[in-house]
Amino acid sequence: QTLRMIEIYCSVQGESTWAGLPCVFIRLARCNLRCRWCDTTYSFHGGEKQTLAEILRATLAFGVSLVELTGGEPLAQKESVPLAELLLEAGCTVLIETSGSLPINTLPDPVVRIMDLKCPDSAMSAHNDWSNMDHLRADRDEVKFVLASRRDYEWSRDVVRRYNLTQRCRAVLFSPVFGEVDPKDIVTWMLEDGL
Repeated sequence: QTLRMIEIYCSVQGESTWAGLPCVFIRLARCNLRCRWCDTTYSFHGGEKQTLAEILRATLAFGVSLVELTGGEPLAQKESVPLAELLLEAGCTVLIETSGSLPINTLPDPVVRIMDLKCPDSAMSAHNDWSNMDHLRADRDEVKFVLASRRDYEWSRDVVRRYNLTQRCRAVLFSPVFGEVDPKDIVTWMLEDGL
């Protein structure tokens, strides 16, 4: 079993409620979406084939137990699921950053799903797989919205309310597309709406 890899590196987690912790990032190649503001377009193509054993060895060599599968879209390669299983067996806490455009219920239960739902300004919101909402776990999963405008914020607010996300998952996160929306404006809108 192999995966097409972009990179494996250790850094400080910068997103989600896991921010600030040492984390090994496994960046997989390929993505089924083309978000307008994507900052990792280099992961769309190419990459180097590596066996699951090679990836596991390289990951564990850092000596850090928090690991995130990211991309691209990690679920675009079905072998990401057995990789997650191997990491869990090795004692790692496994996070996956996924768009929510592909089924998340294929992942092993202990994996923390950080689902980055696509807002209208991404030009990819038609690809959200809304059935994934039924597979979120209130004790560990997180839903993130990357906002580029007031329209994105209002769309996200309505999704949070429609799917009762504050009860359905552990955390709901709003992140700005820098240079397109002021984070202070997002805070103002949230306070106005009681979020």
